[in-house]
Amino acid sequence: MSGTSLDGLDIAFCTFTELTKDQPLFAINACHTYPYPDEIRELLSKALTCDAGTLISLHNKYGIFLAEKIQEFLQETSMQKPDLIASHGHTLFHQPPQYTFQLGSGSSIAAITGIPTVCDFRSTDLVLGGQGAPLVPVGDRDLFPQYEACLNLGGIANISYEKKGSRIAYDICPVNLPLNYLSSKLGFAFDEDGKIAASAKPDKELLNTLNKLEFYNLEGAKSLGREWFEANFIPHIETVPPEIALATVSLHIVEKLNIEFSKNSLSQVLVSGGGARNQHLISELRLASDTIISIPETNIIDFKEALIFAYLGYLRFKEKINVLASVTGAAKDSSSGAIYLP
Repeated sequence: MSGTSLDGLDIAFCTFTELTKDQPLFAINACHTYPYPDEIRELLSKALTCDAGTLISLHNKYGIFLAEKIQEFLQETSMQKPDLIASHGHTLFHQPPQYTFQLGSGSSIAAITGIPTVCDFRSTDLVLGGQGAPLVPVGDRDLFPQYEACLNLGGIANISYEKKGSRIAYDICPVNLPLNYLSSKLGFAFDEDGKIAASAKPDKELLNTLNKLEFYNLEGAKSLGREWFEANFIPHIETVPPEIALATVSLHIVEKLNIEFSKNSLSQVLVSGGGARNQHLISELRLASDTIISIPETNIIDFKEALIFAYLGYLRFKEKINVLASVTGAAKDSSSGAIYLP
């Protein structure tokens, strides 16, 4: 996994053993986050505006980087050679229904590691009229059925839950994308525990502006990308000092999450992703909501998405459904992903 917040590469070695009452048994046997070298982070941050030739070159270069990190991970953890690699890649462009693109050549990964590789999980769903996102709800449903809903606080917040016998999921609002962006203006990679946000007073005018962004009026399947954040969010949060913007965005996130909890009568939510470590954000969310906020063990907080994409790769390799039309708005469910053999 590589999230939109550009904080690094998550690798998890996962096993799926057998089915008991239709619930797969799983384990995260080893996991590690590799911070991006400055060169890679710089290339990824500028990739949105590069020319076509540079983009294709970067696609291959980043695929090689992924393959080398996988080999390094396997050597460091002394794990056996896996049956399969499931690579989400790095989402660079996501503008449904027109296009989506995840950087990181699957053919490069398979060729260098000698391991079958599944990637490009979103494209088929777009062809079927879907958003190509979110994809995690299949794993939420199958691996974490004991929770009423699952909320991931990554670069973007997304939620999934059962409604009238179908899995429903969608993106809610940006989270670590703006929080990390603002922290970088103060010389930090991120706002540790939300301390900077907690030290400042939110700006009411900015909060009102953010709350009225057009995306929040959309209903049904909907998803956000970095392009939307850069075009629609950044211009507003740059109108006040970073400290005040951090406080305001944190409150904005809490309000948008609480709206979803309330209107869907969610009594308990499993929270994972980097935002689950933001003590200020979680504390404010608990104060604002009657919903029980469940924070899982560290490996699930940090590697739940990596775990689920491993599961999506497993399902694809078995030619089983791994993308739900009820979530994405597509014409039908699909078994999505490109498979590269070494």
